[in-house]
Amino acid sequence: MISDVIYPKLVEEIVSQFHLDLLSVHGPAHWMRVRKNGLLLAEFTGANTKVIELFSLFHDSCRFDDWSDPDHGPRAADLADYYFHEMKMLNCNEDELNLLKTACESHTYGDYTDDPTIGTCWDADRLDLPRVGIIVDPNRLCTIAARTPKIIADAEARAESWLHRVKWR
Repeated sequence: MISDVIYPKLVEEIVSQFHLDLLSVHGPAHWMRVRKNGLLLAEFTGANTKVIELFSLFHDSCRFDDWSDPDHGPRAADLADYYFHEMKMLNCNEDELNLLKTACESHTYGDYTDDPTIGTCWDADRLDLPRVGIIVDPNRLCTIAARTPKIIADAEARAESWLHRVKWR
């Protein structure tokens, strides 16, 4: 489907356990925009692209609510651990899994990290905030690349385009 990291069977598995509507602001379209944002940023940050791709798929996959669900990140980390250890479906090593779990656990409340992979994951997600009417604050981004006005504008345009297609407003 997309890569050797995010492949059809894995996507089917994650989507099948997703509790919200597939058109949710935290659903698969968001995951794929986070993936796009992260892979673009990784060209500048040197972040681990396997972790970026897996983060995009897992980080919001365990939400029970679109607005207030403070434990969704830790649940996503547990789900990733399950798919790695029990299902043997993640194309990554143990160190990459640990980065993925840390990125998922803290992506909502983490303020700053100097780890380029975790920072790129968080920034990739935050660059998609316009989908819920929040303007991206460059001061809340971890990487210099994500603070670039063009990167922010392009990510905002992707989020706005989705909003218009699903008539969310």
